[in-house]
Amino acid sequence: MRWGACARQVSRTTVARNYHTTANPVIEIKNASFYQNYPAANEPHGSNAPLLERLSFSLSGDNDSGSGQCWSIVSPSSVARTTVLQALAGQHICIPPHARSYPYLSAISQSPQHAIKYVGFDAERGNNVGGTSVRGAYLSARYESRREETDFCVRDYLTGHTELNALEPDSSAEDSHAFDEITKQLNLIPLLHMPVANLSNGQTRRARIAKALMAKPEVLLLDGPFMGLDPNTLRTMSEVLKQIAVKQHPRLIMSLRPEDGVPEWVSHLVVVDEHSRVMAQGNKKDLQSGGDSGVLRFVNAAEHGDSAAPKVRLSRDGFQQTSPPLPPGEALVEMRGVRVAYGSKVVLGDWQQEVGNDQKSGLWWSLHRGQRCAILGPNGSGKTTMLSLITSDHPQTYSLPIKLFGRSRLPGPGQPGISLFDIQRRMGHSSPEVHAFFPKQVSLRRVLESAWADAPLAKPKLNEDAKRRVNACLRWFSKELNPKWSKETPYERLSSEKDETTARKLHEEVLADDTDLAWASQLTFRETSFSSQRLLLFLRAVVGSPDLVIMDEALSGIDEAIRDKALLFLSHGENVSNIVDNIAQPSMLARIGATVVDGLSPEQALLVISHSKEDVPGCIREWICLPEPGEGKQPRIGKLAGPLELNPAAWGEIWGQ
Repeated sequence: MRWGACARQVSRTTVARNYHTTANPVIEIKNASFYQNYPAANEPHGSNAPLLERLSFSLSGDNDSGSGQCWSIVSPSSVARTTVLQALAGQHICIPPHARSYPYLSAISQSPQHAIKYVGFDAERGNNVGGTSVRGAYLSARYESRREETDFCVRDYLTGHTELNALEPDSSAEDSHAFDEITKQLNLIPLLHMPVANLSNGQTRRARIAKALMAKPEVLLLDGPFMGLDPNTLRTMSEVLKQIAVKQHPRLIMSLRPEDGVPEWVSHLVVVDEHSRVMAQGNKKDLQSGGDSGVLRFVNAAEHGDSAAPKVRLSRDGFQQTSPPLPPGEALVEMRGVRVAYGSKVVLGDWQQEVGNDQKSGLWWSLHRGQRCAILGPNGSGKTTMLSLITSDHPQTYSLPIKLFGRSRLPGPGQPGISLFDIQRRMGHSSPEVHAFFPKQVSLRRVLESAWADAPLAKPKLNEDAKRRVNACLRWFSKELNPKWSKETPYERLSSEKDETTARKLHEEVLADDTDLAWASQLTFRETSFSSQRLLLFLRAVVGSPDLVIMDEALSGIDEAIRDKALLFLSHGENVSNIVDNIAQPSMLARIGATVVDGLSPEQALLVISHSKEDVPGCIREWICLPEPGEGKQPRIGKLAGPLELNPAAWGEIWGQ
């Protein structure tokens, strides 16, 4: 059952429940609405819509171990999850102003800004670790052996020693004890001398939580702590957060996606739908026994998994349970014994791999036209390093036995080396790192047009076909990208039209006048939501129909409905409008022969990195799973009979479970 249907089953009477504690509440919100800008009495209706309406919430001030509350904000919308947490932290304008208060903090003379720490795990809120930029200045900096003065180690980061020519920190015995306890609790002691820029996703997450804990907050807000973690790291992270929740120092509130499931140690829930409406809140057990079990069954489904494949004919992106792969064409990427090391530390290829009938050192792997492959493995296993060799961001690409599109980076006998610009023109790449470094001042149209440029800010080289493809993507996702979307435009009327003759006339109107896309030139990347930004960068990777499309956690954190639409578009373009009753519905554009973007072609290859099976496209048919770092085991390689959605047992097989 989908999220919207489940959420609507929830009794709205639970929203108004009151929660009383013997101590002053740490956070108390009574029937408040929250706005980005202060609402004026005479402003037009809808010009400053509330971010969140009629929120009531109370966090107990009782912090005795084992008796306190641990809340989770559960929603399919990344915007809704973040908005609730930010409202709790004192952000956004509260109407009426007195509806949000912090009685316990007032009693102990602490401000919310110091007593409540927010840690987010996405491109906008999570990449400048804790607000202090410790990343390299450019995408490939993390792979270089040379260390800059600003490449601070984990110890410096946690102790705040991140200034150039900084004085030695004057730490007390109490601070030193807290440091030792926190680094031990989060298993950071072996990483204390490692540059923060070199940490894996899971390691960075633990470091950022440790940084927040070092400030000794009363409340810790974690936005999406399980997003982007492999199954093993997720279990470890869950255990760490459980320890924090039990100790109640600090009190823990975290946001979860429905597919994350609700850990058993979470005591209370706030359930928010995709429209930022609070549907239910309260004690998890009370909700379960009070008629709200539909929501709990939904959010727990991913936690426990399904023992059998769903009895449906198509996946959400239009693939049958058993569907054969395309025949492979020429090799686009070839690795023949790749081994990446920094001094004595090997980060990729530290194994003997069976190749034919022989055992050979290093990584042996190739990707061909027509193949749809996933690179999987635990956090820190070398996936990002492997991908950086493919995109040529890694300096060792020059010296290793790697061929990209049939050529090496360095020239050989009778063959020139392939340039970085040649590689970029033939690859479409979307990832959280691309998101972090992408210029925020460009327009939405320019984001997509940069697929034909040597760099995001360089002038794109567009022909008529490229312009049509950009327009097609903007129109197909106008509802998700345009904050002032209207279903009254000719294109939207065309999309919902049933008569083909009328649809052709509307299509002529669309082609004759592109003023319906003016918003795409006026709105900047910075002004859009996180989910819209991720969607734009995904579209940038596919719009130019490159030889190789790379999706590295490209859809992580994106809203569920948008993610499903993006996956459908990836494989079918404008040809399929949606899946209804497990049947692919051809779009009106396909029926009148007016499609421009047709999805992945047999000449293209797709490479995906993901830790969430929901983000893996249904067209993936091959996978390579890298081993745990330091094990010395060779990677496991396998094939899928069909989409993971309809073959859920395959996910456990991939991870050796």
